[in-house]
Amino acid sequence: MTHTITFRLCQLVGLLSLLTACAPSVTTTTTYRLRPVSGDVTTLDGKPVTRAENNGVAVVASFEREEADLVALDVEIKNLSDHAIEVNPADFRLVALGEARDTLTDPANDGLPLIRQAADPSYESGRVDLARKVEEKRLKRAKILNTVLMVAAIASDVSSSSRSRSYGEYVNNRISHNVAYQAIAVKRAINYGNFANRMQRLDYEDYRWRELALHAQTLQPTETIRGLVYLPKLTAARYLSINYTIPEQASVPLLFEQQQGTQTVSTRRRGR
Repeated sequence: MTHTITFRLCQLVGLLSLLTACAPSVTTTTTYRLRPVSGDVTTLDGKPVTRAENNGVAVVASFEREEADLVALDVEIKNLSDHAIEVNPADFRLVALGEARDTLTDPANDGLPLIRQAADPSYESGRVDLARKVEEKRLKRAKILNTVLMVAAIASDVSSSSRSRSYGEYVNNRISHNVAYQAIAVKRAINYGNFANRMQRLDYEDYRWRELALHAQTLQPTETIRGLVYLPKLTAARYLSINYTIPEQASVPLLFEQQQGTQTVSTRRRGR
């Protein structure tokens, strides 16, 4: 009877811990938006859009969205010249400016201006492919470890069950090994859950870099290309001075004001 009561109490404590772990958690995060403040600014579909041109190269840009450590601009590049041009999203460079539009210094390189360049979709796609292989190897190692743990638990269970013992020892042995089996099952579920979540995130990143992002290509006269240009998020900046440069031909300047907001998200905490 005592062992039964103790076991029920353990179940109750475990249930209360699970309910506590799943309680809603409210988190307030800072959000960032970019608003164009230079060039020919108009409003299209409720969004401010800027257009700038230099030496036969026109750039139309608007803020699209914020993603983790990136901000995305919806960019259209037009070749108004009489010859082909090479378009590369990595040629977008930004300088972080303060409230007075003064250049901010790089916290990682004291004394140097805070300058960054847009993401290169081809390079980022390669990183996603590598990350997928890493996750597959991680899951494979977890499977091997889970198998080793299960074999060890079964061997221990068989060995201890074959020994003569009192009823109390038998009950304790069953409880301890059942807990071990459950722990291994939970670990296996967590491993697969983490793998699925990471692969889902990588699937989106792959889609982002292959399908949504602006890609490098040659534009013939009168041709246009459109896609998302992903810039590193510089939270300390009040303004972003962005330049799109085609070497030895044109440099198209854009200026965006960075606006901060807040977002409240309610999530459920999940046990590890």
